Amino acid sequence: MSTTTGKAVIILDDEKSYGDLLSQLITGNLDCPVFTYSHPLEALDALPTLNVGAVVTDYFMPVLDGAQFIRRAAPRLPGVPFIIITGHPLRLSDEYLDDLPALKAVLPKPFKWQKLSELIIRHWPDAAHRLQTIVPSSG
Repeated sequence: MSTTTGKAVIILDDEKSYGDLLSQLITGNLDCPVFTYSHPLEALDALPTLNVGAVVTDYFMPVLDGAQFIRRAAPRLPGVPFIIITGHPLRLSDEYLDDLPALKAVLPKPFKWQKLSELIIRHWPDAAHRLQTIVPSSG
């Protein structure tokens, strides 16, 4: 059973302040709930209680790196896209990442939050309930 009314974006980054900043930017600009975690095992434990639409994970983290996290999380979330964010050079053609069909993009840091939002929207699994960017009201 889901604890949210709509599909959520999960953000996993061991730098808590960075994850919180991404969460604020996504929450303020996409019409969906956002849950932020700074520990991969904590995020894995939470997945069964969430209605997940997309997962954004850092690559270099203690305990599990982003690819290891995806290998453990993706079977629990069929059809859910994963996006890796990283401050280190990674390529989708890297042998270590080749067996990750749920991985849809690798986004190098620093990046503009709009680029991350575009990737989330592009790979959102629920076409009937496509995410929309929230247009700030003027005035």
